[in-house]
Amino acid sequence: MDKIAFIFWIFLSLISIECQGQTHLTLSKSGKANATIVLPENSDEWVQKAATELQSYLKEIGNVDIAISKTVEGETNIYIGKRTELDLPQHAIAYYVKDQDVYIGGGSSKASLYAVYVFLEREFGCRFYSPEVEKIPEQSHIRLPKDLNYHYVPPVSTRTVHSRLFYDQADFAHKLRVTEEAFPTYVPDARVHTFHRFLPADDFYQSHPEYYALRNGKRIPTQLCLTNETVFELVKDSVTQYLARYPSAKVISVSQDDNTQYCQCDKCEAIHQAEESPSGSMIYFVNRIAEHFPDKQISTLAYQYTRKAPKNIRPKSNVLITLCSIECDRSAPIDKKCQDFTNDLREWSKISDNIRIWDYTTQFTNFLAPFPNIHTLQPNIDLFVNNNAKWIFEQHSRQPSELFELRSYLTAQLLWQPDANATAIMDDFLNGYYEAAAPFVRSYIETVHEEIQQDSSFFLFLYGDPSQGFESFLSGPMLAYYDSLYNEAEKAVAGQPELLDRLNAARLSVDYALLEHARRNLSKAALSPDLSKRLARFEATTQKANISMMNEMRYSVSEYIEGYKNTIARAKNQNLAHGKKVILNTKPKKYASEDPQTLTDGAFGGGNFYANWLGFEGNDLEAVIDLGAPNMVKQISSAFLQVTNHIVFFPNSVEYWYSMDGQNYSRFETLQNQKPLTKGSKINDIQYFTSQSQAVEARYIKIIGKNQQLAPVWHNAAGLPAWVFIDEVTVN
Repeated sequence: MDKIAFIFWIFLSLISIECQGQTHLTLSKSGKANATIVLPENSDEWVQKAATELQSYLKEIGNVDIAISKTVEGETNIYIGKRTELDLPQHAIAYYVKDQDVYIGGGSSKASLYAVYVFLEREFGCRFYSPEVEKIPEQSHIRLPKDLNYHYVPPVSTRTVHSRLFYDQADFAHKLRVTEEAFPTYVPDARVHTFHRFLPADDFYQSHPEYYALRNGKRIPTQLCLTNETVFELVKDSVTQYLARYPSAKVISVSQDDNTQYCQCDKCEAIHQAEESPSGSMIYFVNRIAEHFPDKQISTLAYQYTRKAPKNIRPKSNVLITLCSIECDRSAPIDKKCQDFTNDLREWSKISDNIRIWDYTTQFTNFLAPFPNIHTLQPNIDLFVNNNAKWIFEQHSRQPSELFELRSYLTAQLLWQPDANATAIMDDFLNGYYEAAAPFVRSYIETVHEEIQQDSSFFLFLYGDPSQGFESFLSGPMLAYYDSLYNEAEKAVAGQPELLDRLNAARLSVDYALLEHARRNLSKAALSPDLSKRLARFEATTQKANISMMNEMRYSVSEYIEGYKNTIARAKNQNLAHGKKVILNTKPKKYASEDPQTLTDGAFGGGNFYANWLGFEGNDLEAVIDLGAPNMVKQISSAFLQVTNHIVFFPNSVEYWYSMDGQNYSRFETLQNQKPLTKGSKINDIQYFTSQSQAVEARYIKIIGKNQQLAPVWHNAAGLPAWVFIDEVTVN
């Protein structure tokens, strides 16, 4: 290149650099501020917080102190607050450059705070993965394109992820633009399932049974009779009192209690028939309440028996329909494997502009179980948005569940922007949160999801159990593979305690599934040191991560671990009944394939009736075990399960009998239930009925468990048959 050409090239380069400089607005350079953050006069706490958060994060990004002022102080100003000149909707956000200034705001003060976080995310790559883990990139100069102009109106105006990460850390909820409470603007004492609050059975049932549901010719206090005029007046008065107590509340729930025992009296049934759904009497009733409170929103449920929309009645304009997807299979998007719900949603969207979705994203009977439904989150939210839902409540577990931080983060991001790239969001999170372990965690997620999608017949249920997947996506070989991935992940972050802690918390689901898988042959597995090591890691990880609950029935992690240790001890003991023939004199139902050998197969039950428990509905348990030869028997023991909300109760008593010939029996002992059922009974519990006596010679052992027969009148399943569940019988 000759000298003239070289000079010309330098000239063009300088022009290019100069032009590039003119296309950007510089806020700071090498730690020196070129801008001021300007607050509007009379700014409220949300706008002030928006300013201080912007100041704080810009300090981290560019090592610069940018002042906050209420007056214009320099050539470049960053204006924070509601942008009235744009006439933004309440929930909209915007940020843009105009001349030498930056404007960041929203249609409300809180939206202005959200705008700051979106600005930091999109323009600087800031990431808020969890309350404790953030990624804030550093740069020497803070610059913005002069043509920067971003506006966004989130299609979902009220976004809730039922996670303690947001409820316990309001600042984190704000960063992810979700609510910091489950029921914002609701009357605190009347948020859902409120009939029993308005007309408590303890106060009214004995004197006025006609206020309650008629079922099989009998009034029971499960639901209200919605065509009884006195019931209407009493509920209206209760609503009046609640609203007077909480005058700032905007919403109150007038909704069915959590059972399906609705009223079938002639008047209620006439409405149900005319409307082709029990939602008919509900909307009829709620509309009447709504007429008396035109300045409030009356929330009600389209849930279980009321999920189908009425044929003719239309909800009033101030009635909020909360449509619930509790029955759906979570192994695929709702519109693929839950067509009934999809149809119901579409019908409700035709008759109401006020739809609130109550969706479910985890297994409530086993928070920590593998639950491969991540691939369904985005299509489900899309379905809701496309059918008029402006308020979405994603009921996660609140307490930590599988990949809790990822699920909380991803769900929040998709509620904010349903058409975002979900895979990119997940990959970004995994790389930022697990760092070098990310590829292995990603492989686990991809594989477990691929496995369940290959099993088109599998029903991934909210109230299921990992044992249901042991012949599918949680088979022994697959569990071993998942475990190997976490072993490799552990090597990748060895020597990094914080990352190891995060990884161990992610690994809990595989450890839990393996612990439950071991129950299938616990008599053998109990002797393996690997089982004790895994249980010890599970205990240490849950303690360190402050994970205390196994399920929504308040079955604690400490109870699970204690119970598992007790079960290991039982399994290690010599059991004369192990593998012996069982004859049932009463018929079991549904669970454990109704196999009598469940009682002696060496598989022990846990806190859920899906695995290794033999169930009897509405009848007594009576079983005979043939020991094969006479033996000296000193002790007989069996465990019974209680899950009160699923009508599973302890037997009233357990009788143990023995015989040499299988015909003539003598009583070994009768044991009474030491935990009789009451309203305050523990929801999820296991009780051991153990009889110890002087040694007797016996070949046959008979067990009789006396069923309570029916749920008591105060129970939400009043009048329905009760269950008795028994697991392994040990004879010593």
